[in-house]
Amino acid sequence: QLQLVESGGGLVQPGGNLRLSCEAPQSTLQYYAIGWFRQAPGKEHEGVSCISSSDRYTYYADSVKGRFTISRDNAKNTVYLQMNSLEPGDTAVYYCAAEPYGISCPTLTHHGWNYWGKGTLVTVSS
Repeated sequence: QLQLVESGGGLVQPGGNLRLSCEAPQSTLQYYAIGWFRQAPGKEHEGVSCISSSDRYTYYADSVKGRFTISRDNAKNTVYLQMNSLEPGDTAVYYCAAEPYGISCPTLTHHGWNYWGKGTLVTVSS
């Protein structure tokens, strides 16, 4: 069982930056594709970004392309989501998810992921 823990959320002003982290305290993330998803109040889950298990491929939703960057540090067993130029529309609970084959990565669908974290809240407001 892979336990995922997100951190790094908080309150930030429009135009500000945050870096989210996704860790697996008791396992390794190295062989998993990792996706970031978000859910705003009253809205469906939205795929934000994904990194393949090989780190060769990254994917982004059009709404965050050019502003968000996904990366992995295997030495720290952590996947990051660097979020720049944040907008009020980015306000949501952000979740990371893992699956070993990366099948769900390219489409950023929230279906097919084996493991989910509990989320971290990002609020963008002045």
